[in-house]
Amino acid sequence: MSGNPGINLSRKKDWDTYFMDIAYMASTRSQCPRRHVGAVLVQGKKLLGSAYNGAPMGVPDCYEAGCMLVEEYELQVIDGQETMLKKQRCIRTIHAEQNLLLFTDRNDRVGSTVYVTDQPCWTCANMLANSGIIEIVYHRAYPKDEGKVVALMEARGIVFRQIAQYAPPENTLMEVVN
Repeated sequence: MSGNPGINLSRKKDWDTYFMDIAYMASTRSQCPRRHVGAVLVQGKKLLGSAYNGAPMGVPDCYEAGCMLVEEYELQVIDGQETMLKKQRCIRTIHAEQNLLLFTDRNDRVGSTVYVTDQPCWTCANMLANSGIIEIVYHRAYPKDEGKVVALMEARGIVFRQIAQYAPPENTLMEVVN
């Protein structure tokens, strides 16, 4: 076998791995110090778009201007006990899923799959649920909104699955800060 000795040409990646790799590569463009997220839109085996999280174009990002954190509280019932869950969110950043929806055509989204490095938050899940996609594939869990998002996807009939055994490409995985 000739070529680069570091590349294994004997085994193709499966499609989930291939498209998740591309989502992780997109995430490397993020300038968010808390979480790098990438997303790709796929129809069949055709890549239609990619996006990552960050500040709006032409606006200083979190590395330059700092995060714009807000605190939110959500009432949750766990084992019959009401608990207030405190969440922090950066509102400077447009999420990868939101950017993906902004920069792809609705006609392309109908019947498509979104691969995203992280499970969508509630807001992104709502937007994706209304976008025409039929499947969301993600790698890392986002426990803050997980129960609500799973229920929404079930109600909409959107396939929602995690590929937990996936290993991202080298130098693409950052430590998540919540």
